[in-house]
Amino acid sequence: MLAVTFVLFIGGKFELASAAQPNAELEIQKLTSCYSLGTDAIGRNNLQEGKNIYRDCFTQDAVLTAIFPDGATQTNYGTDSWADFVYSVFQGNGYTATQHLMGTINISVQNNQATMTSYLHATHKRSETSIDVANGTYEDEVVNRNGRWKIRKRTLKLIDFLNLSSPTTASSSTNARSANSSTPLVIPNIPRLK
Repeated sequence: MLAVTFVLFIGGKFELASAAQPNAELEIQKLTSCYSLGTDAIGRNNLQEGKNIYRDCFTQDAVLTAIFPDGATQTNYGTDSWADFVYSVFQGNGYTATQHLMGTINISVQNNQATMTSYLHATHKRSETSIDVANGTYEDEVVNRNGRWKIRKRTLKLIDFLNLSSPTTASSSTNARSANSSTPLVIPNIPRLK
């Protein structure tokens, strides 16, 4: 009887541990959305909302670093400092809105610590005809403090930062093609998946 009780106790313990793992991963994954929402609030020119959201994503002593494609780096300590940096970049570039999309999220949990990597695709609106697009990878160290998962250290490694612009409205109407146009339509060379 003692052996059966022991096996049931141990079995139940393993079952609880494995059941908690998916919940931990889900809570950690939500941190990517949390950060994106905070950053996009700042992109809408609402710095305070962005700071408030960041506090839900990061520990108070968080270290945040960006490594730019040219090798330059920026490190900030604490989320308010990072939010101020993000705001200054957005304002300095004249962004009127941003959208941060996160994907390919990989999480590894070990007790109360975890690592997470996620891919970034961000659009930064400059005007009605111009956007900047950034792509990169976030590498995070995540900790569970008082039952809540938060990012303790985040490193953004940007792989590119591109400006995409369309013709202005005046030049668009000048260049518009009509059915009677004698100028041939040039179709861009678009890579196709095989």
